[in-house]
Amino acid sequence: MSIASNSASSNDDRLGVVVVAAGRSTRMGGTDKTFAQVHGVPLIAHTLRRLARSDAVARIVLVVADQSVDRSRRMVEELRIGKIQAVCAGGARRQDSVYAGLTALGRCRWVAVHDGARPGIADDVLARALDAVRRWGAAVAAVPVKDTIKVVGRGDVITDTPDRATLWAAQTPQVFDYDMLLEAHRAAAGEYTDDAAMAEAAGHTVRVFPGSYDNLKVTTPEDLAVVRQILAGDGLAGDTQPGADGKIP
Repeated sequence: MSIASNSASSNDDRLGVVVVAAGRSTRMGGTDKTFAQVHGVPLIAHTLRRLARSDAVARIVLVVADQSVDRSRRMVEELRIGKIQAVCAGGARRQDSVYAGLTALGRCRWVAVHDGARPGIADDVLARALDAVRRWGAAVAAVPVKDTIKVVGRGDVITDTPDRATLWAAQTPQVFDYDMLLEAHRAAAGEYTDDAAMAEAAGHTVRVFPGSYDNLKVTTPEDLAVVRQILAGDGLAGDTQPGADGKIP
C-alpha cells in the first residue's frame, strides 16, 4: 500500500530507508516495543519522524509484523508522518523482513536499513551515513566500545581479552548501494544478524562511520527509560500539527 506520493526517483542521490520493526520483542516482558508509548506516541513514530525530517532521506518503507500492518498504517495516517512510501509485512527472520522492505522500496541509488527500535537517530548521523555510502558504497554506523570485552568459553572461563581499540559496536543505519544489497540478499545462503555481515559474506568491503551513543536500540524495559530521557527535548512528542507540506516532518 502506498501511503505518500513518491516524488523520489531511482536517480535521487538521497537515501531510501527500510525501517525494520517486525521483531517479537521477546526481551520486553510482554510489551510490544514497536508501539510502546514514549511521550504520548508509539516508539516507532519517533523513529519515523526523525527519519522523515532529515534532508538526507528521500523515502521510507516501514516493515512490521503481519498482524501490525493495519495498525501501523493507521498510525502513519493519524500522525501524518511524511515520506512514508509503504507499510508492509516482514518475515520470519530479520533478513526476510529487510528483503521485503527492499522490494517494497523499489530501486534507488542508496538504501539505509534502520532498526525501528532506535528512535534516537540524529540528523547528523544520517548526514554522515549519506556521505559514507556516497564515498564507499557500504558502511555502518558504529561507536567505539567503552567496556573491556571478554571472550568466555565453557565453564564461564575467560579465553581472550580483545584489544578494545579494535572493537566497535555496530548500530544502524547501515547504508549500501541498493543493487549491491539486493544481490547480497538474493545470494545469501545462511542466516545473518545484520546486513553488514551479509555484504561482507558476499565479498564486499564494509566500513564504519561515527554513530552516536544516544542511538541505542530498545531491547529491554530498562532501555525504554533511557530512551524517554534522550527524546525528552525532541520537540516532536505529541506534536500532530502538519508542516507546510501538510505532513509532520
